[in-house]
Amino acid sequence: MANFNKVILMGNLTRDPQLRYLPNNNPVCDFGIAVNRRWRDRDGNQHDEVCFVDCSAFGRQAEIVNQYMSKGRPILIEGRLKFDSWTGQDGQKRSKHTVVAENVRFIGSREAGEQAGGGYDRAAGGYAPNAGQGPPDRASGVAEPGAGTETPEAPAADQPPPSGDDIPF
Repeated sequence: MANFNKVILMGNLTRDPQLRYLPNNNPVCDFGIAVNRRWRDRDGNQHDEVCFVDCSAFGRQAEIVNQYMSKGRPILIEGRLKFDSWTGQDGQKRSKHTVVAENVRFIGSREAGEQAGGGYDRAAGGYAPNAGQGPPDRASGVAEPGAGTETPEAPAADQPPPSGDDIPF
């Protein structure tokens, strides 16, 4: 039988991300998100429902989430469900589901007037900027906010428009 474990969530961070390191120095960032659902009952009354989800990111993606995200910021997460179980200090068995983030996209802007953020796409092997975000810094792999937002220069009036063979892509 085939198996499939894929989760896509978009919501707001419920707390600031917490970065820690495993014994092998691999970074792990734990954070929580709230996903809202608005629905109407049979009588037409509107209801809001909130689902709180614990999430974890690993590696460079964990460092990027910790660096650029904070409580209240919107985020889109693509990942997989992981089930953890343990025995608490009181002897009771405990368990919870966690989303292990494989791709993270920053949604919206940091604050009014700033450029939209990007995200770290592990499947693509690096930083994947959203619209308006500049190219990644070559040393860190992270785009600097506002980088690359300059307007490109128009071709000189005395130059002919480029033909299909002149376009580099």
